[in-house]
Amino acid sequence: MPDPTPSVIHWYRRDLRVADNTALLHASASGLPVVPVYFLSTWKKNHSWTGPNRQHFLCGCLESLAKNLDTLGGRLLIRAGDPVEGLQALILESGAVALHFNEDPDPHGKEIEKKIRAMCSRLGVSCHSRPDAALHGPTEVLTQGGQPYRVYTPYSRNWLSLEKPAPAGKPSRLNTPAHLKSLPLPTVAHWGLQTPQTLLPEPGERAARLRLKSALAAKIGLYSSQRDFPALDGTSRISQDLRFGLISIRTVLAETHKAIAAAPKSHHAGFDTFIKELAWREFYFAILHHFPNVLDEEFNPDWRGLPWNDPGPTFDAWKSGNTGFPIVDAGMRELLATGFMHNRVRMITAMFLTKDLHLDWKLGESHFMQHLLDGEIASNNGGWQWSAGTGADAAPYFRIQNPWSQTARYDPDGLYIKRWIPELAQVHPKRFLEAPKDGRPIAQGYPLPCVDHHTERERTLAIFKKHRAG
Repeated sequence: MPDPTPSVIHWYRRDLRVADNTALLHASASGLPVVPVYFLSTWKKNHSWTGPNRQHFLCGCLESLAKNLDTLGGRLLIRAGDPVEGLQALILESGAVALHFNEDPDPHGKEIEKKIRAMCSRLGVSCHSRPDAALHGPTEVLTQGGQPYRVYTPYSRNWLSLEKPAPAGKPSRLNTPAHLKSLPLPTVAHWGLQTPQTLLPEPGERAARLRLKSALAAKIGLYSSQRDFPALDGTSRISQDLRFGLISIRTVLAETHKAIAAAPKSHHAGFDTFIKELAWREFYFAILHHFPNVLDEEFNPDWRGLPWNDPGPTFDAWKSGNTGFPIVDAGMRELLATGFMHNRVRMITAMFLTKDLHLDWKLGESHFMQHLLDGEIASNNGGWQWSAGTGADAAPYFRIQNPWSQTARYDPDGLYIKRWIPELAQVHPKRFLEAPKDGRPIAQGYPLPCVDHHTERERTLAIFKKHRAG
């Protein structure tokens, strides 16, 4: 039986907050009761784009969101299943006259949005979608000829020159009808998963704000000089917060500008570098929007059809952090232990998979998405194609990182390596800077390098040159 009192629905997706939530604010501005709802996916045990870490963090974020909505007179409804069918049922059940949601930057989400708009049209319900995940949408930053950028640097110049939107507040009152039914808040058991034992950050909107505040106060001023050293706590660590929408990108930028105003000039370069990283995030959003085929094939058509090795023992060694290359193994073990990997090491491990093991970047892309807490489809794809030499603004194919020299540059004292590889805790860090010359492992219980980097580098150059000539 439809509810006789009109209401509006806010469909939560990757915007799990009450502050500066574009669609939620528009829903509350209607003056009608607001029905916030989140739909749980119904896959079980395995998924190619997520895993236990991210689902466990999601559960904590939903619990936090429910409490925050309660303070506004709202109530988070948890439903499960296809959101098109579920929203149609909720519209009929609640008597809603409008549906509000923030737009998804990913192709799958956009396809669902098309179906939902059609469903609302059939029902005669107003459907309002809002851009929210980025400071500038993919169609806002274009060349003078109206074309999408394919290279980051000119994109970033345009992006930086545009006036940025300011953050807004939060609704004063939501008044969710009390009689609408909800599933209980989920645990990972909903997806047939076990609670992970990884060391995850605190979920929720408040925790995200505290992380941003801490980063801006103590780390971002030194960002340009410290962000590439994995042994240091030199990065913001808010990537999962942006992924789940625990904090808005507008708030991040506004708080960054406040911090710049209070910081010494010697720290301004760090803040500037941090802001340019926000532009990288939106560049990859734009690439995915304009070229959604990047999820299935190489962005650069020159490299489509490259021959890749079949995955085998070396792929298993890479995934478990047992390749015999300490910097690679440390990164892979950090990922398994925490759901996070330092960005410099993400590049090293990705280039190792594609250039030393000659394995398809899509294998690594999927593995990262299954384990990374901050797994963002656009950025992850962009990073992997960059490392493989096949993507937008990619490293040229002949630029092949040497894991040994990368260690010398970014972890010369072996602090990061020793943190994640206990077998190497007592080994002198000089041993991490080149392959063992005596044919013996550098420590008992630690494997020999699974390949010779110099041999595989030459093989990669030959493969790419042959493909280009062919």
